[in-house]
Amino acid sequence: MSPAFPAAVYVLCFVTSTACAYLLARNYLRTAARLLLWSALCFGLLAANNLALILDLLVLPAVNLATVRQGFSLAAILVLLFGFVWDLDN
Repeated sequence: MSPAFPAAVYVLCFVTSTACAYLLARNYLRTAARLLLWSALCFGLLAANNLALILDLLVLPAVNLATVRQGFSLAAILVLLFGFVWDLDN
């Protein structure tokens, strides 16, 4: 496997999660369904996680950003979980 393959996968994951966040946010603005908002925020944080992964492994390999990546992942899951619980009442 060439070294360019993991880099391409990381970039495609970032692009995909960014596109999902954008589409979810756009539909939230149209419909005002709050679950779309929480999902858009979750995917935005996952996109930030993927960006931190790209920076960590490809751009700045000497800097360890594992804690930052885990923080973004945890925040994404917590935001989505909060959104599920919050919208459960409505």
